[in-house]
Amino acid sequence: MFEKIMYIGDHDAQIQISNTEMISSDIMNMPLILQDSEKTILGEVKDLLDGSVKVKLLGEIQEGKFIGGLLRKPSLNASIRSLSVDELSLIVGSPNFGFMELGISPFYSNQKVYADINELFSRHMCIFGNTGGGKSCGVARVIQNVFYNPQFIPFKSNFLIFDSSGEYYNAFSKIHEVNPNYHFRFFTTNTNSIHQGESLNLPIWLLNVEDIALLLSATTHTQLSIIEKMMKLVKIFSQSDSEAVQYKNHLIANAIMTILYSNQGSASKRDEIFSIFNTCPTEEFHLNSTVQGIGYTRKLQDCFLIDSNDQFSERVLLTEYVSKFIRPELNQYEPEKVHYFTLVDMENALNFALISEGWLRNENVYADAISLKVKLHELVIGPNAKFFNCQEYVRLDQYLSGLIVKDNQKFQIININLEDVDDSFAKSIVKIFTRLIFEFSRKVPHGSVPFNLILEEAHRYVQKDDDEFLFGYNIFDRVAKEGRKYGVIMALISQRPVDLSETVISQCSNFLIFKMSHPRDIEYITKMIPNITEDTIEKQKSLQVGNCLAFGSGFKIPIVVKMEMPNPMPQSSSCNVVENWTSR
Repeated sequence: MFEKIMYIGDHDAQIQISNTEMISSDIMNMPLILQDSEKTILGEVKDLLDGSVKVKLLGEIQEGKFIGGLLRKPSLNASIRSLSVDELSLIVGSPNFGFMELGISPFYSNQKVYADINELFSRHMCIFGNTGGGKSCGVARVIQNVFYNPQFIPFKSNFLIFDSSGEYYNAFSKIHEVNPNYHFRFFTTNTNSIHQGESLNLPIWLLNVEDIALLLSATTHTQLSIIEKMMKLVKIFSQSDSEAVQYKNHLIANAIMTILYSNQGSASKRDEIFSIFNTCPTEEFHLNSTVQGIGYTRKLQDCFLIDSNDQFSERVLLTEYVSKFIRPELNQYEPEKVHYFTLVDMENALNFALISEGWLRNENVYADAISLKVKLHELVIGPNAKFFNCQEYVRLDQYLSGLIVKDNQKFQIININLEDVDDSFAKSIVKIFTRLIFEFSRKVPHGSVPFNLILEEAHRYVQKDDDEFLFGYNIFDRVAKEGRKYGVIMALISQRPVDLSETVISQCSNFLIFKMSHPRDIEYITKMIPNITEDTIEKQKSLQVGNCLAFGSGFKIPIVVKMEMPNPMPQSSSCNVVENWTSR
């Protein structure tokens, strides 16, 4: 069939064929070996011409190994033949330890395709495709294949699936039936979910300034400064040791003195001071404290009676009493460690900060301050408050350990279902979890506790945000750049790659692309994905449902893979309109 090489270019060759009437459609994408005395070159039929075929040159086989890319070209007198069994295994992989079956290759005689587990799951991955193209089934099948492999026991793996609709519960909830040492855990924000799950709960004290800014939709550096002050205060107010109490009294006294000497009317001053005491009194310093005068006593609140001159009747006594609590040597006090506190404690700290720092009296920052005050109060009294309702103090390492181990059971797959919250809150939760895991992983021995974060509907979270303007970094961009060396690996699943962060996509090393048809998405991934070729893009356009184009560090060459359907299936299929319309 293949007679001789007519032409060799930088990336392809033209080969003359005989008896074109006998050529079948199976010749397209057929793998070939072009061999001369020094080189064994792998090619793939790319196009059928008049009396010849165009062959894309993929790489070279040297000393029993396939090397992608081409430095040396075959000679014009090279022989042309099909692949041997051993050569084929170099391309599609083999069932050795550390490899997993991905599916079969329709273009390579339906041979099984094996992926390098280390290369596939130690580097960031993207899984793209149209809705209904098989993404969710593909994700489920890939993870199932990891755990269904009898030669490979991933007991210490940590897959965290951030799931926007609870569709992966069916696929993994019975993973213990494969091996009694495998376990699945399901957290949910949906209390009405048909699946039994645990309530999602985040310790509010583990959040930093950036996390709180995300929750409160902060947009200015002024708001960051306010949040920073609030977080410092709530950590102090949560302490109960004697030095912390003295510092609280010092802060309250300073705030009161600032108000007393402001240019407000006495009634306004009294209202602000009473608000401080209602927010954060101490056992020694509160409105019912006894104030000792010369030959008489007063309750502190009685010192704020206003006379006919719009002055406090006991202003001298009041000033002397409050001044006793001011201790300048405490100005540099920092709490030794964080203690338990709640959202309500945080709101009290914010209210104290707004009054004591005079932010509510400053026209330039008033709008920013009120915005934070309103948003935090909405969080405190709103339905999302229950997700921060932890009952006891835990450290970050204890919290993450508690996610993956419970009652002496190690959970390899943790499904966090975010279907019952709005996009803004879901995005904040995913970012917070990502930061917490990244922070933890940086403190343990290099990559010793790997986490694979599976971000379903990733375009809801991994967006082109303004975080860098506010915080100096975007957590997803940072993990994309640095996470691999710490063992924090992301897999982005999306039907709209055009909405994803360019930085994150550019750092991904493996791609499973199901059929995509939107021109903007195709153009975007063409620009953003390293080393993607026009031929690769063209291949994905004609994929059938359930087939994907797999390429990257986990594969020898870009290869079309047909996966088995997951068993069990995720709940990702379209609704059955006929059945629902006709059922009684």
